[in-house]
Amino acid sequence: MKPLRKAILVGIITVAVYLTVVVITTPALKPLDAISAAFQLNSIVIIGMGIGIGLQVFLSEKSKILGCKLDIKKKAFGGNTGSTAATSFFSFFSLVPLGCCGWWLYALSLLPSVIGTGISAVLIEYSQIFSYVGLALIFGFAGLTAYKLQREMKLQKSLNLS
Repeated sequence: MKPLRKAILVGIITVAVYLTVVVITTPALKPLDAISAAFQLNSIVIIGMGIGIGLQVFLSEKSKILGCKLDIKKKAFGGNTGSTAATSFFSFFSLVPLGCCGWWLYALSLLPSVIGTGISAVLIEYSQIFSYVGLALIFGFAGLTAYKLQREMKLQKSLNLS
């Protein structure tokens, strides 16, 4: 599959999985209402995750085609997976007051017993900021991968000229 097609497909799948979690964890709302609420509050995060993950896939596929030997699978995809999970986790908190993602309300009620009241309060209060930080990390890993790819391409070009 061509890199751009694969990247678009993976980006769409990322958004679809996010919205599926929203619908599944929101039995009190109709699916379209839950999706609408999610987009009203978290459109930047939802679209950003799709684009960021798609960009990472594109860069990885492009490096394979060009024959570049980047060690990005473990580091970048591991980082991106963790960043995506954290971004999603925090972005769901902001949907709870709307009646969306009711399951997350249950998860929030367990947080103080797991990590303490103070940390729980900070995580809940600043969940939107944390979701944006996670999004920035996703794009940071993609930028790092792009930089490594560009550097590797220059190195290969200089070796071929020698």
